[in-house]
Amino acid sequence: MSDDLLIHRDGGVLTLVFNRPDQLNALSGNMVLAAAEEIEKSEDRVIVITGTGRAFCTGADVSGLDPSRVDDAVGAANRLITAVLSAGRPVVAAVNGPAAGVGCSLAVAADFTIAHESAYFLLSFANIGLMPDGGATEIVAASIGRARAMRMAMLAERLSAPVAAEIGLIHKAFGEADYADEVSSLVAALAAGPTQSYARSKAAINASTLGSLEQAFAREREGQFALMKTEDFVEGITGFLQKRPAKFLGR
Repeated sequence: MSDDLLIHRDGGVLTLVFNRPDQLNALSGNMVLAAAEEIEKSEDRVIVITGTGRAFCTGADVSGLDPSRVDDAVGAANRLITAVLSAGRPVVAAVNGPAAGVGCSLAVAADFTIAHESAYFLLSFANIGLMPDGGATEIVAASIGRARAMRMAMLAERLSAPVAAEIGLIHKAFGEADYADEVSSLVAALAAGPTQSYARSKAAINASTLGSLEQAFAREREGQFALMKTEDFVEGITGFLQKRPAKFLGR
């Protein structure tokens, strides 16, 4: 694996760091699969996911997106989200900056999401003519309810970290002086805790709240495949790359 994904192990803690700061940690397919593999094989007590630079993760790298391989891209994202949710140990997302697109899906899939107060959460898919994926259509609605999930999905509503914490999308948000210490404190507490108890609790809560996740994955995959064939998607990507608002025509 290249330096795009940094992997650290220390004291029973696995830390995965997205390391493309110049691209705001936009994800390549290889990064997604490598992260999934690390989580799937982990025997650590806690897993931490974070990013370098100004962003946590701004989603898939659409500059290199091949519409003919959308099934592979969505499948890789679903594998990573499934690994996070299925891991028999706590997963902490330390959100140091913007979490957008599938980066938002990943952040809110973690068991504990701690964010820097300057971070924000954005399901940005509608801005390029797509729909949320990575299980976000189920996970976000389960976290904050149908009405707010509709706003995030259809209006690409950007939630600041403090608001996300207030409405229950994430665990907590902290300012510059406290963020790093609070992340470290939570990770240390989890690493010293009853691992088997955590695993059973996590599995039970996810089963109760995310029981239709596989169906959500299937709907998202089908929807993205159809949407990537539309003129609106072409216009959305063109507008994004040209740094201008897209002009959607509904076809």
